[in-house]
Amino acid sequence: MKKGIHPEKYRLVVFKDMSNGYTFLSRSTAGSKETVKWDDGNEYPLVKLEISNTSHPFFTGKNMLVDTAGRIDKFKKKYEKKK
Repeated sequence: MKKGIHPEKYRLVVFKDMSNGYTFLSRSTAGSKETVKWDDGNEYPLVKLEISNTSHPFFTGKNMLVDTAGRIDKFKKKYEKKK
């Protein structure tokens, strides 16, 4: 493995899935301007996710669409068959 290609400044970060509110604490180099108080009483940087393993259809087995910008409706409207 090559030396010097991986980041060395890992720290604890809270990740929050915005579609269902699930949060978890992990080590990461991801930057964030927001912080949140965790269950242990310490404050950690907060990284917001649109989708995670708790909301992704592949992992949940459910067909759930997450549409944050109306892209699905635009697609359906553009390509619907005219009657």
